[in-house]
Amino acid sequence: MWGAWPLLAALVLLSELSVVKVQTAPCQTCRKLTESFIKGLERTANKNFGGGNTAWEEEKLAKYARSETRLLEIVEAACEKTDFECNRLLEQIEDQVETWWFHRQQEAPDLFEWLCIEQLRLCCPPGHFGPDCKECPSGPGGVCGGLGRCEGEGTRLGDGECVCDPGYSGPLCQTCADGYYREKSSNNSAGTCAACYHSCKKCSGPQDYKCLDCKPGWILHDNKCVDVDECGTELARCPSNTYCHNTDGSYECRGCDQACVGCMGSGPARCKKCARGYRLKGAKCLDIDECSERAIACPGLNEACINEEGSFHCDCAEGFIRRDSICVENQPPAGPEKGLFDEMTDDEVLVLQQMFFGVIICALATLAAKGDMVFTAIFIGGVAAMAGYWLTEKGDYMLDGFLKGR
Repeated sequence: MWGAWPLLAALVLLSELSVVKVQTAPCQTCRKLTESFIKGLERTANKNFGGGNTAWEEEKLAKYARSETRLLEIVEAACEKTDFECNRLLEQIEDQVETWWFHRQQEAPDLFEWLCIEQLRLCCPPGHFGPDCKECPSGPGGVCGGLGRCEGEGTRLGDGECVCDPGYSGPLCQTCADGYYREKSSNNSAGTCAACYHSCKKCSGPQDYKCLDCKPGWILHDNKCVDVDECGTELARCPSNTYCHNTDGSYECRGCDQACVGCMGSGPARCKKCARGYRLKGAKCLDIDECSERAIACPGLNEACINEEGSFHCDCAEGFIRRDSICVENQPPAGPEKGLFDEMTDDEVLVLQQMFFGVIICALATLAAKGDMVFTAIFIGGVAAMAGYWLTEKGDYMLDGFLKGR
């Protein structure tokens, strides 16, 4: 009957899953599904078939409140598309949901209880746990004395042991845990458990002088818990090239300075032995400047010695670069060849142009003097053009520059 549901079409291959697999689905998924289903009921409570003759539809097709149309609307929105577990469970329990919808709503209005607890046996009622839904440990205040939770409560999992709230312990969470004490109550009832001073394992009050027993790393003295200095005893265990640093109630191992091989504390003054590249000067292991102490620290041609902490390295001197492990002069790449006139100034180019123009005029004048009419006309035109040029402002500028020796 549900084969037409668009949401479940993609999950058709899951329809062959066995009932055993259904029973292993988590209670949380079933609870979430039924809660979403109930929200769908509330969302569609005031709807009807809509469109056309609603009264006729309700009379002939059965009322919308119990119709398959409403059921499909609720189911299609019951799981998010990305919630695989919810969709898988919904695909497997379609028969149970239909049974509840059409036949069991009146006598079993609580869908979660009917479906998840009774039918699928995925969950247990509140205060119960495990495959057989055994009762959780309870005390005067309820489950786990009202001061903790029952492991696996509400599911078919867990062992039913009480997981107590902070500060409480015991089978029913009725005693104070280590590091807590029982406060006095004004009405003679059991007071709450409050925290002791941070170093106390057991105490009679919150002050540091009311300790009865101490946490590890502390020792009791006059009702106070005093820190044990593990670094001053044989209790500390630190690996090589580290040193012990005492902390409240414990210790930690910290790394030695890089100048040290083994140390008794931080810094180069607490070294047991100086590391390679360092030398003891006074009370400290200090860096050796190999570049100043070695006559030829860098024997390569054109190499310079660069000192660094605990060592040194060789690099090419200024103006040199390394090529094939050899320092050679760093010459800039050769540029394109310059032309004949590339280095001439604008004034020099202008004078050269004038000289060339003058040579042409002289040649034309020579030919004109021989009586050649064609060259005579060209000569007269050239002279006129040159005269016009020198009469312009540019010509005046060039003449002025020539007279001033520019």
